[in-house]
Amino acid sequence: MKAGFIQMTPEFGQIERNLDIAGGLVRRHPADLLVLPEFFNTGYLFVSHDEVRALAESIPGGPTTEYLRNLASETGSTLVAGLPERDGETLYNTAVLVSPDGTYRRYRKTHLFDREKLFFTPGDTGFQVVDTRTARIGLMICFDWFFPESARTLALGGAQIIAHPANLVLPHCPQAMVTRCLENRVFAVTANRAGTENRDGMQLTYIGNSRVIGPDGRVLAACGDESAACRVVEIDPGRADSKRLNDRNDLFHDRRTAFYELGTD
Repeated sequence: MKAGFIQMTPEFGQIERNLDIAGGLVRRHPADLLVLPEFFNTGYLFVSHDEVRALAESIPGGPTTEYLRNLASETGSTLVAGLPERDGETLYNTAVLVSPDGTYRRYRKTHLFDREKLFFTPGDTGFQVVDTRTARIGLMICFDWFFPESARTLALGGAQIIAHPANLVLPHCPQAMVTRCLENRVFAVTANRAGTENRDGMQLTYIGNSRVIGPDGRVLAACGDESAACRVVEIDPGRADSKRLNDRNDLFHDRRTAFYELGTD
């Protein structure tokens, strides 16, 4: 299968423009799986609850999810992308996976980062693994990478590929995802945004450096801090099914979970 990422620089609040840019990149880069950044449709640096409520959308039925469903149907690509979700009065940082047949799954971010805690509720979906026509795809968002339990839970759930929409500002994730792939023997597609946001006296600069990593920790495709980029690589998701390192070691069978919890004495 062909899997890759879209790296882009959303303009804050300009949903229609951001969707047009993302759609153009998707159409120009045929793939079975394309991952887009966290909050690719709205931008990231919110300054008030009212602002989040105004830009957040229902899933399904909101304009972004419907745009992605149409785009997936048109291109034949499974798409994973991050957007702010509104469910009644509750706001979530959500990733949605949309298949070409129109079906979708959503994952609500488990580990909120910094100012996200001012506006969003921690996710309640648990980590999602979706069995698509080409691969079993696990979903996590940005700061989830910092917790090894995130990727491990997805791998134990059968994920062959971890789709990882992100708005990374810390420098550590691109290299840390090498370790996440090695310790779980999975593929990962991290789709980060690029650029700088300045809003209400605050500034965030995003590191770009989106990449596709293999189960052996090898970087299969990557970019720097380009404002708009797409990389697609051919992969065999079946490589993630074997957790064997050699004739005597299997990463999952060798786990000794009885010793992984702190004692109470």
